[in-house]
Amino acid sequence: MHAEAMELPTITPDLPAPQAFDDAEKAVAHLEKLYEVATRFLCDNFLATLKTGAPAHRYRAFYPEVRITTASFAQIDSRLSFGHVAVPGTYAATITRPDLFRHYLCQQIGILLQNYSVPVTVGVSDTPMPVHFAVANDATLFVPQEGAADFTLRDVFDVPDLTTTNDDIVNGTYVTPPDGAGPLAPFSAQRVDYSLARLAHYTATDPEHFQNHVLFTNYQFYVAEFEGYARKMLADPDSGYTAFISTGNVTITSAEEPLHTPAKMPQMPTYHLKRADGSGITLVNIGVGPSNAKTATDHIAVLRPHAWLMVGHCAGLRNSQSLGDFVLAHAYLREDKVLDDDLPVWVPVPALAEIQIALENAVTEVTELTGYDLKRVMRTGTVASVDNRNWELRDQTGPVQRLSQSRAIALDMESATIAANGFRFRVPYGTLLCISDKPLHGELKLPGMASDFYKTQVSRHLMIGIRAMEHLRDMPLERLHSRKLRSFEETAFL
Repeated sequence: MHAEAMELPTITPDLPAPQAFDDAEKAVAHLEKLYEVATRFLCDNFLATLKTGAPAHRYRAFYPEVRITTASFAQIDSRLSFGHVAVPGTYAATITRPDLFRHYLCQQIGILLQNYSVPVTVGVSDTPMPVHFAVANDATLFVPQEGAADFTLRDVFDVPDLTTTNDDIVNGTYVTPPDGAGPLAPFSAQRVDYSLARLAHYTATDPEHFQNHVLFTNYQFYVAEFEGYARKMLADPDSGYTAFISTGNVTITSAEEPLHTPAKMPQMPTYHLKRADGSGITLVNIGVGPSNAKTATDHIAVLRPHAWLMVGHCAGLRNSQSLGDFVLAHAYLREDKVLDDDLPVWVPVPALAEIQIALENAVTEVTELTGYDLKRVMRTGTVASVDNRNWELRDQTGPVQRLSQSRAIALDMESATIAANGFRFRVPYGTLLCISDKPLHGELKLPGMASDFYKTQVSRHLMIGIRAMEHLRDMPLERLHSRKLRSFEETAFL
């Protein structure tokens, strides 16, 4: 018998007719309702199937979607990098976790309503919701591995589909579907769900704790300093910070509370200094290497942060530099290789003025050096990122020549990856590194030297990153989100 002849009849929840809204909050409330119906339907039937065995039906629910149709070529404020579409037409986005993204969705839909004076339509999409992502919202349920249940999961429920779990929109390779609707948001619902699950796995903290300003580092030494700063902020009732979240979702809300460290640490320990409106700071220790840097930014990007910065250690490449000096990247030499298929190396990754100014001002505040004196401790130039931690052990003729030709002043393994993915995902990015060794000049990172260096420099370096984020937090979104990050045909949503 042919496989298609054995396909089970499909049961779906009631599919209400699409509704038009001219109020963003009401539109998002309806998205939440549709999402709750879909996930509850899948969870209930999944639980029942685990108890009773193979059912006589297939169960399917769909993601909700928001859609807008415009017919006008009216010019939107050209200074804005978001909130408008390239040409008149219909644009749609499938939505997941509208509870998690409520503020973002209200903001983005509200801007569209204001700019075009036409309603948005909220309804059920034709994209099936994988049972894995529905079950992820219920802590009492989990999807057993293939073969553990007495029925084949994909025969009864939808599973993740790579045709809708990809980066086609941000990579500029999106193919318009048969209904002719262009993309309204940079990610599909399945792509977002996939990353939310990965974030929880890699960071051991729930996605809802992530803040809009993300610091990346490549050393655990920064974590203790971040916790110390967090405790100072929690002790200050005027700081605006409300809680500090550590690995395993361990939460403290006062400076004196103990913070227990789990026995098993995740691959990328992550810590969140929260504010009620999400404008706090998240610190991610991505460890060493471009692969980790790409993995972290691939998934954090779906949360649509307002900025991410790399504040890690690097090798200084100039004899005039000293250990402990700072490097403000204004260009990147990309030899990390992990993004070549998504963002070719010939694509320039520009420095963003808003980020550069915030970082330089933060260095000035923390070091109390200004103008020409600032050059004593900070140099601006090209940062090279490579995929070989022991690059200096190879024949140096080729690598050193390229570094010199590119005017590189520092080398690490993560910064160019983080900047390139920021460019690709339209997330404002920047890099401020601290020189921890100078291998070309005989100053290797040795144990005793490293200890003294870390003790004196980590606190100051981290504080510069925090100060820069606080400057960016006070900046209007329309100024922070640069038009330099937007392509010819861009999604209306940030």
